[in-house]
Amino acid sequence: MAAMENHIQKILFTEEQISQRVSELASQITLNFSSSTNNGGAPLLSSSSAPVVVGVATGAFLFLADLVRKINLPVSVDFVRVESYGSGTVSSGKPKISCDLKIDVTGKHVILVEDIVDTGNTLACLFEHLKSKGASSISVCTLFDKPSKRKVNVELVGEGKFYRGFECPDYFVVGYGLDFAEVYRNLPYVGILKPEMYS
Repeated sequence: MAAMENHIQKILFTEEQISQRVSELASQITLNFSSSTNNGGAPLLSSSSAPVVVGVATGAFLFLADLVRKINLPVSVDFVRVESYGSGTVSSGKPKISCDLKIDVTGKHVILVEDIVDTGNTLACLFEHLKSKGASSISVCTLFDKPSKRKVNVELVGEGKFYRGFECPDYFVVGYGLDFAEVYRNLPYVGILKPEMYS
């Protein structure tokens, strides 16, 4: 770990900050999806209508694992893999789905869990894909958002919501699932990678 830490220019978000924000996001999701109650006060949400939490592999795996353990709802979990970066630092702009869902999302509420949203191209690709599969609503929960890089604005589907952990400054960041060429995902914090590591 020490060798990898030497490659980090600056820590942007500590392990503690991330953990606190993940808890807040999970509470928000729990509240939003359990707010509909019947006259007896019990939530209308059943296991058949509970949201399907879909992690965008591989970057979101740590975030998704921490998030779902703090969501107090009967959720289903699945993964989808989208290729857009390869081994570079800039998105190709042409994402493609390389590994599809196993869960049937027809008529379901889907929460897409992303590590980072920048151009919006990956989200646009996934939204079209999930709409074609009949999802009744699509929300996004991203740990990091880079609105300065946005090229495509995606309209949420149904009663979908956009949950954002942090706004990320325009640096190339790694850690807590985010990688460069498949390395640095296991750092417990998120930091700026020194430019000489990828230039």
